[in-house]
Order: sequence, then C-alpha cells, then structure tokens
Amino acid sequence: MEINDAMVSYVAQLAYLKLDEDQRAQAAKDLARMIEYVGQLGELDTQGVEPMSHALPVVNVMREDEVRESMDREWILRNAPASKDGCFLVPKTVE
Repeated sequence: MEINDAMVSYVAQLAYLKLDEDQRAQAAKDLARMIEYVGQLGELDTQGVEPMSHALPVVNVMREDEVRESMDREWILRNAPASKDGCFLVPKTVE
C-alpha cells in the first residue's frame, strides 16, 4: 500500500494532529512501517490456533448477593448536617 500525503493528512485529521512538513514525512515513514509489519503478521501460519478475544481467560468476578447487616443508621447520621425521619435532609434542588 502506498502512503501518500492525502492519507497522512487524513490520519492526522482523525487523530486531531497538526503536522508540519517534516512531521508529515516522518508520519508517512512510520505509517509505511506499521503497514509493512501488519503485512508480516498476515504471513504467519495460524492453522490450529484457536481465535480468542483476550490473552487470558475471562471469568465472571461478580460476587453472590448475600443479605448482611448494614451500618447503624444513627451512627451514619451523626455526621449529617441535617436529618429527618432517619434520612439525610438536603436542600431542595427541583421545583
């Protein structure tokens, strides 16, 4: 694939980059090297290799729900500037 100035400009625009002429030339070289490397990856023999989405096995790390005693309401409300009927009292924000 040929890397031209239009492609470098397009990639720079996507990345919100402003490149001067020297930077454009270097970006074109870098893009060409990246595309060449990806081409090398395409030459690898992947027969018998199972496709995967993660390098490590992904397991569900969710814990089981269990009923536990919660914190003491009076102890929690000790630090509240105001409370009413066992709840935090806050200023009205919606009419």
